Amino acid sequence: MSGHKRTSEPEIERSKAKPGAEMRAIRALSPYMWPRGDVELRVRVVIAMVFLVAAKVATVAIPAVFGRAVDTLETGAQAANSVAVPISLLVGYGLLRVGQQGFAELRDFVFAKVGQRAIRRIALRIFEHLHALALRFHMDRQTGGLSRAIERGIKGIDFLLRFMLFSILPTLVEIALVCGILWSLFGFVFSAITFFTVMIYVIFTLMFTEWRLKYRRAMNDSDSEANTKAIDSLLNFETVKYFGNEEHEVRRYDDSMQRYEKAAVKSLTTLSLLNVGQGLIMSAGMTILLVLSGFRVSDGSMSIGEFTAVNLYMMQLFQPLNFLGFVYREIKQSLVDMEQMFGLLEENREVEDAPGSQPLVVADGVVRFEHVSFRYDPRKPILRDVDFEVPSGHTVAIVGASGAGKSTISRLLFRFYDVDDGRITIDGQDIRDVTQSSLRAAIGIVPQDTVLFNDSIFYNIQYGRPEASPAEVEEAARLAQVHDFVMAMPDGYNTRVGERGLKLSGGEKQRVAIARTILKAPKILLFDEATSALDTHTEREIQTALDQVSADRTTLVIAHRLSTVVNANEIIVLSDGVIVERGRHDALLAHEGMYAELWQRQQAAARRAEEVAADVEQGILVPAPAK
Repeated sequence: MSGHKRTSEPEIERSKAKPGAEMRAIRALSPYMWPRGDVELRVRVVIAMVFLVAAKVATVAIPAVFGRAVDTLETGAQAANSVAVPISLLVGYGLLRVGQQGFAELRDFVFAKVGQRAIRRIALRIFEHLHALALRFHMDRQTGGLSRAIERGIKGIDFLLRFMLFSILPTLVEIALVCGILWSLFGFVFSAITFFTVMIYVIFTLMFTEWRLKYRRAMNDSDSEANTKAIDSLLNFETVKYFGNEEHEVRRYDDSMQRYEKAAVKSLTTLSLLNVGQGLIMSAGMTILLVLSGFRVSDGSMSIGEFTAVNLYMMQLFQPLNFLGFVYREIKQSLVDMEQMFGLLEENREVEDAPGSQPLVVADGVVRFEHVSFRYDPRKPILRDVDFEVPSGHTVAIVGASGAGKSTISRLLFRFYDVDDGRITIDGQDIRDVTQSSLRAAIGIVPQDTVLFNDSIFYNIQYGRPEASPAEVEEAARLAQVHDFVMAMPDGYNTRVGERGLKLSGGEKQRVAIARTILKAPKILLFDEATSALDTHTEREIQTALDQVSADRTTLVIAHRLSTVVNANEIIVLSDGVIVERGRHDALLAHEGMYAELWQRQQAAARRAEEVAADVEQGILVPAPAK
């Protein structure tokens, strides 16, 4: 192999963000934390901040009260040769401890709805936006990488809210309060030592953590790559089995996991170095302060209680800072993950409703392609000057060799893409001037590649019209010749179809898709090789049903099997994106062109298949055993 390195979803799964990513993420999150017009959530934010301040005040008061209690105990013991218990101070100390935790819990209690509402609204907005993006975006992305980017972004918001708002900011407030108290009680030197110790601790932690981030990035990249490979492999489970490539898939997955392992080991070992360095700085600062306090106790300028308070202040101050490296790294990564997730909202929709667009009004359902040209890639034309009309109540079929551009016509009609030249109209209305929702509501499709949801058969049929009654679902199933095989299953319509319909055969999936479209009852029908996965007998049965359903409806049929379109009002033959022949079945056969050649080839293949089937039935040929 060469030195080529394959990256996984570089646009989405990059762990190192663009310059300014953190600020962009915070700006994007801010409107959700102070939502416009939502008085309740704004009040909750204010109350949560009040509780936050109250918790910090209680925190910094604890050492001072405890020190006073120690001094009172010492003074009472010396004066009366017995211990005089300072009840009020000890009770106050206990109340402050309770208040410290109580205010923090009340803060979280009040703010919980704000944070979770923000997460819900952001997730909903991104989910809605992803569905609004053009098909090109989803074809260029891998599901594993995309889902992981969203998952990380949501977790990043949750972490940021919990730690940055209620850990980092309160700690900064506490540092300022403690330095101020030490200055007022013991002088500038104590305050300065505390401040500089904390600053050295923070600077060392941030610089060391920043250096360690490269290992975290490597872990994220390897994790994303492994996740994408795993999902891609499992979604293509049958293909893996067909080619016996289980070991190959395991090797690919292990390659990513090995890189993850190496990065994770380096990350963990450098974490130990970080902890040692933090411990040295913290111990040095505390030792200097305690030695200085010891001298002051000796010369009588500081009491034992004050000595104890200084020690408590330092221990209390460094306790949240112990997690600074972890919190800084996670906050920085959370901001990066959030920026990547919010970056999805900046993806160009490509296909959007025009300003002032109105719902499509379908009266006759006349579909017209007017000199349409289209390219997926500017370097390769797919359709060139395609011009045809599907009159109301008529059936027009489009046939041609694979790659001729047949399925592209269905994607353009549904406006998954916009045409490069020309226009597509329905009853004279340019589909670019109407709302996409109304356009797609008017068209029903049975695609070539039927994908079902991992749910029940009933749900997958009802998906065509979610408000349909069970009786309507069953009637659609009968028309699609699917009712009998469903009722033969132990769970009937509650039978789950598996991931992408894996538990059903190709023909069964196709019939479910046909039932779904029948239930939708659209005014315009599109069959994109709708019977391609069916055997000849089933195809004939369903073709009869489709003929009944499409009666008096505008129908566009994209077909590979020419036998399914012999009754079409017009047949259009595509070759390399250009219409080369058009007419009715008999006329095209008489023309002896491309259509006639395709017809003769398919008829010869069908005759051979029938002869083989007859020989098997008579025992002349023995079918190969099933594996």
